[in-house]
Amino acid sequence: MQYQHKDALGEFPLDKVMEIENACHSHPWSEKTLVSCIGGRYFNMCRDSEQGLIGYFIAERAGPDYTLMNICVHPNSQGQGIATELMHALIAWCRDEQAENLFLEVRASNTPAIALYEKAGLHVMGRRKNYYPTQNGKEDAILMGLQFTQ
Repeated sequence: MQYQHKDALGEFPLDKVMEIENACHSHPWSEKTLVSCIGGRYFNMCRDSEQGLIGYFIAERAGPDYTLMNICVHPNSQGQGIATELMHALIAWCRDEQAENLFLEVRASNTPAIALYEKAGLHVMGRRKNYYPTQNGKEDAILMGLQFTQ
């Protein structure tokens, strides 16, 4: 098992990422959205295993602040600590780059992800009402953050 930093579209396994994205989310990102988050101010890391790609994150740098845009682990590999490993890798990356803050948004109903982020040291900072689409309307987004500097 290994991690691979990918930051160029030619190296990013878009087809495999789309498979995981579609398997994990009720409202997955489109291929166009994924492509728009590759290169430039965006960076990503992929988690490989003997079975191939099993997880990834996509993050963005804007000045001294970083935002986790998407993190996903294939359903067959969930519950094995892969998301925790990806979060630790992202936080280490932010520290290495001397980030001031790491931010993210998460569905209010996604309690496993909220627990993951809290375990990684992020704190709830606020809420965006009716932010995410659902099958029956909309749900709130929880805003979370981790401050690296004081």
